[in-house]
Amino acid sequence: MFISPNGSRRHGLTLAAVLATAVAAGAALSPALADTARPGAGNPVVPLKSSIAEETFQTVLVMKALEELGYDVEPIQEIEYAAAFVALANGDGTFLADHWDPQQTGYYESAGGDETLYREGVYSPNGLQGYLIDKKTAEAYGITNLGQLKDPEIAALFDHTGDGKADLTGCNPGWSCEEVIEHHIDSFGLRDTVVQNSGAYSAIIADTITRFDQGDPVLYYGWTPYWISGVLVPGEDVVWLNVPFSAMPNDPDADTSLPDGSNYGFAANDQRIVANRAWAEANPAAARLFAIMELSPNDISAQNYRMRQGEDSAADIERHADLWIAGHRETWDAWLAEARAAAM
Repeated sequence: MFISPNGSRRHGLTLAAVLATAVAAGAALSPALADTARPGAGNPVVPLKSSIAEETFQTVLVMKALEELGYDVEPIQEIEYAAAFVALANGDGTFLADHWDPQQTGYYESAGGDETLYREGVYSPNGLQGYLIDKKTAEAYGITNLGQLKDPEIAALFDHTGDGKADLTGCNPGWSCEEVIEHHIDSFGLRDTVVQNSGAYSAIIADTITRFDQGDPVLYYGWTPYWISGVLVPGEDVVWLNVPFSAMPNDPDADTSLPDGSNYGFAANDQRIVANRAWAEANPAAARLFAIMELSPNDISAQNYRMRQGEDSAADIERHADLWIAGHRETWDAWLAEARAAAM
């Protein structure tokens, strides 16, 4: 007979027996509970990311969710987009958090498409891309369309090298947007008046901002979500240019018009998580997580702007991710619960 601290009596059990039973029950239940809460335990994950530092935040959030599911998440491997899709298809990487769809459809299909790659859901919707110029020059010369730069006098307004051609701040060599811009230059008859300046985007856009601050006309390719829209604000500092018509490489039927009738030359893009298909099928918890995570473009832009203000270290980005999770805990926990349920 065991006498409890409050004086009640329990027949047939000694204190040692009670404790032994509790320990045994705990030992029996713990593995099952651990398997349920951490379905990815011991399973390695290799995250891939392009050289764009502002895509780190999105990637880290996915990594943190996978870690809570028990996965052994390795450090980010930096690799450019085209090679990233091949690496995923070959199993040399696990996921890429920033697949721009439909712009990178060619990369996706070339790497094997749905046979080798997995993508479900939309991580961040409706990203815009296109050409922008400073509002002052747009209003002074009535410039609303990229096609107007076929006029040498208009193009010369944006000449910063003295060759008579408009200098268009473009994309990194090898990015799909670089190919699209070159296609536009040819399709719109701008080869004699416009040249794309390619290079590390973060560096060449910094030069563009400097010229803007000096009061010079600027012409550049930009996209959202990205911090640039917080520095050169569309509608206030700069304006989007329309294009003469839709024209995309290898797709004569492409329609890049937006719902409001505008046409910036690029279809609205969704950022999606893409992963190795075989790995995703073997890891239903992670696959479901990839399908349901969704991040506001405004949240991405806000975080990117903090990086622009100097909070750009790995520790800073880690802190930004933790703050986002804390501010969206109910949503975060719901994602994890649905991911865990998929593994049962």
